[in-house]
Amino acid sequence: MLRRSILFSAATLLLAAVPLVAADRAMSQTSLHRAADRNDVAAIKKLLAEGVEIDARDGSGATALLVATHGNKIEAAKALIDAGADVNAKDKINDSPYLYAGARGHLEILKMTLRHGADLKSTNRYGGTALIPAAERGHVETVRTLIAAGVDINHVNNLGWTALLEAIILGNGGPRHQQIVDLLVKAGADVNLADGKGVTPLQHARSAGYKDIETRLLAAKAR
Repeated sequence: MLRRSILFSAATLLLAAVPLVAADRAMSQTSLHRAADRNDVAAIKKLLAEGVEIDARDGSGATALLVATHGNKIEAAKALIDAGADVNAKDKINDSPYLYAGARGHLEILKMTLRHGADLKSTNRYGGTALIPAAERGHVETVRTLIAAGVDINHVNNLGWTALLEAIILGNGGPRHQQIVDLLVKAGADVNLADGKGVTPLQHARSAGYKDIETRLLAAKAR
C-alpha cells in the first residue's frame, strides 16, 4: 500500500512537471523568434547554444527563420541558415523561407535558401512556385535568380496561370514587367500556353493595352 502511494506521488510530480517543461520550451522558442525579428545574431547564437529547437514554430506555424525572412533580416537569416534551419519549413498558410523570400524579392535571403537546399518544386497556398509571385510583383533580379536556379518556367498554379501569364495579368505593363517577360521568354516560357479559360498571354497583353509586351510576345511567335 505504501509502495503504491509512493509511486502515485512520484507520477503526480512527473505529470505536474510536464507543463512546466513545455512552458519553458515555449518561452525559449518565443525568444528565438523575437531574436530573429530583432535581427539579433548574438541572441540567436546564444539561444541555439543553449539547445533551443531551431525549427520550433510560433502560433502561426512560422519558424524563426521565416520570421527573419518576413522582415528581410538578412543577418538573422544567415545565422539561422548556417546553423541548419530548414529553408523549406512551411507555416499554416504554406509559406516557407524560400517561397516567401522569392515572392517578396528578398534577394539575399533567397540566394541563401537556394544554397541550402531550397525545394524548387515547393508551392505556396495558390499552388504556385516562387517564380510566379516574383514575376507578378516585378522582382526582376529575383526572377533572373530563380530561372538560373532551375525553377519550372511553365508551372501552372491553381488559378491556371504561369509566371508569364501572371506577369501580364497582374503586372502593370511597365519596364520591370517588360524585362520579366523578356527573361521568361528567353528562358523558354511557352508563349502560347493559355490560362484555364483558354486566353493566351498575347490576348491578355492586347486586352490590357500593353503594347511593349505585345511586341515582345509577337517576336516570340505568340498567337
